[in-house]
Amino acid sequence: MTTFDDSLVPLLGKKTADALETGLGLTTVGDLLRHYPRRYDERGKLTEISGLELGEHVTVQARVKSARLKNMRARRGEMLDAIITDGTSELHLVFFGRGSRKVERDLLPNTKAMFAGKVSVFNGKLQLAHPDYEIIDGLGENADDEAAGPVGTSAASKFADAFIPVYPAAQGIQSWNVAKCVEQVLAVWDGVEEDPLPADLRESEDLITLEKALRDIHRPDGWPAVTVAQQRLKWDEALAVQLALAQRRHSATARPAAACPRVPGRVADAFDARLPFKLTSGQQAVGDRIAEDLSTTQPMNRLLQGEVGSGKTMVALRAMLQVVDAGRQSAMLAPTEVLAAQHARSLRELLGDLGQAGELGGAEHATRVTLLTGSMPTAQRKKALLEIMTGEAGIVVGTHALIQDKVAFADLGLVVVDEQHRFGVEQRAALSARPGDAVPHVLVMTATPIPRTVAMTVYGDLEVSALRELPGGRSPIKTSVVPTAEKPQWLDRAWQRIHEEVRKGHQVYVVCPRIGDGEEDETKPPKEDKKSTGDPDKRPPLAVVDVANRLAAGPLKGLRIDILHGRLAPDDKDAVMRAFAANEVQVLVATTVVEVGVNVPNATVMVIMDADRFGVSQLHQLRGRVGRGSAPGLCLLVSEMPGASATMQRLRAVESTLDGFELAQLDLELRREGDILGAAQSGTRSGLKMLSLLRDEDTIEAARAVAQEIVDRDPNLTAHPGLATLLAGVLDEDRADYLEKA
Repeated sequence: MTTFDDSLVPLLGKKTADALETGLGLTTVGDLLRHYPRRYDERGKLTEISGLELGEHVTVQARVKSARLKNMRARRGEMLDAIITDGTSELHLVFFGRGSRKVERDLLPNTKAMFAGKVSVFNGKLQLAHPDYEIIDGLGENADDEAAGPVGTSAASKFADAFIPVYPAAQGIQSWNVAKCVEQVLAVWDGVEEDPLPADLRESEDLITLEKALRDIHRPDGWPAVTVAQQRLKWDEALAVQLALAQRRHSATARPAAACPRVPGRVADAFDARLPFKLTSGQQAVGDRIAEDLSTTQPMNRLLQGEVGSGKTMVALRAMLQVVDAGRQSAMLAPTEVLAAQHARSLRELLGDLGQAGELGGAEHATRVTLLTGSMPTAQRKKALLEIMTGEAGIVVGTHALIQDKVAFADLGLVVVDEQHRFGVEQRAALSARPGDAVPHVLVMTATPIPRTVAMTVYGDLEVSALRELPGGRSPIKTSVVPTAEKPQWLDRAWQRIHEEVRKGHQVYVVCPRIGDGEEDETKPPKEDKKSTGDPDKRPPLAVVDVANRLAAGPLKGLRIDILHGRLAPDDKDAVMRAFAANEVQVLVATTVVEVGVNVPNATVMVIMDADRFGVSQLHQLRGRVGRGSAPGLCLLVSEMPGASATMQRLRAVESTLDGFELAQLDLELRREGDILGAAQSGTRSGLKMLSLLRDEDTIEAARAVAQEIVDRDPNLTAHPGLATLLAGVLDEDRADYLEKA
């Protein structure tokens, strides 16, 4: 009997099984059957080439437009240069070596084939270097031969019907190889012994059995069969995630929190009375809701999302002061030392004498803001630890150093996690899981707006609040793409523009993907195959040190330039930021350490070098560092990518809108949702293989309601062994641990 847990080795042979494991991480029958087709190509329907992404391993069905041999000048031998088309866009292919003549005989004009390889760029054009291919129909000498193409099996004999399943593939294991393996396994698989979904649920939601869904998803007899199979498999994934989150919500009530009701006439009221501006309606409404949460023993677990500059820090500070007034401490966790120091400095400035407890001139009932980072000098660190332990520090700001065992809080009532996406879940969980009778309330903040379906799925155990309104005084920001491959003169104009802004007294950020001081960088570019001709990584990503030196000696000569990155000593980082804030530095060349929290209202220009190497949300975050004062901001996205590439289209999307919520939805779509059930965010392998956070909101919402009802009656799923098995199958140990900690 062949079951889900059986190894693929005896079924497919060691060589094939090893290739599946190495390339795709598939080792069992269940792994392979849950490796679903990415899409289905209909025979004769060509793949849209314009949607291909640089660096992506793709499988495309296209028609050969031309193929011709060339002699290679740099080395002996021949090279075949071919062009394939979908009728509107073209993709270049290049083949090297002695096999080029055979390829030329296969890829005659008008031949239709499937091609698989990694998309690179050469001379500004997208290409596949030495791709695998399979002839579907055409005039080549092997068009009807079982040995067509270098992979050795013809697509014509393998795919007898009109549907061609296209599977996620990898180097050494192509889509058609996966299809053949699936066919062999389905032939001997004995099916599912017991369906994990209860029969009444399948009936109420009109779902087919798991066995039929798995067979139909791989070998459908038409589009209706695909749709029905997908809906069942989406339900499996949605319900598994929502069961895990419902269990998380259930367990969150096991330990109470310390109630921190408002105390009139103390620091919070004094701070509100001094505010030189009026809170936005959103800040007021969210603040009131948080105040209610803090007043109860039900642990607050709230996600506060808002646009860059929407005033989240003000909301957090008012919440922290409420906790301080109740006699407890608040901790703010920041992802970098630069941001932690910036927060501590900003909070002290906002509080004034209200944050000077124990100091001459400190206000009545004042508190103290204490900074703690991992690389502070020993004497400063000991002083900070003592202030935290005695409770003298009402507000503690720090990096992950705050969650070390040596840090003992007197009475921690609230944890504020800033820019939650920059932390590992283990770090975020450590503060809220500290020993004691009560747990602290938790407020998680992000300037990266989160689509509703992601909030329901990834942050399903959190209440979600949003700030969409920007406070008064924010200036408009204009964004422009600088396509240096097509219009190199535009970059010259960018440097001229910087001189113009500096002459007006303003300042500029120039952001690069890496540091470039010879050590391993804090921001790594995507790994690329160096053997591919035309690989964009032939030029490494631009580096802070190199760019700063070139600018100082060239286009920005005469301006005061300094650098900032994560490996500078804390005192050096702080000194650079202070100098920049004081306009002693006119151009700051930095890595993404300036992405969040850095507030210099006089900075008006953000130049992002190699902008194609950053995500949509990251670009939006960086853009938010300018336009924070009275003068308008300018963001320049510099890239060498071809104008027709999907990467350049992504940059154009950032150029076209300042709406972070719209961009967040776009980012989710472009990243293919990543692995939302674990720490990986590569976008290449997702813990959710069928469920789409973009398109399946109704399914997610329905599964959430069903999961909550089940867990309310049966928290440990004792009476639902099938669902417990489903949960374990979709959520492996690492992903379950991730959701538990998140």
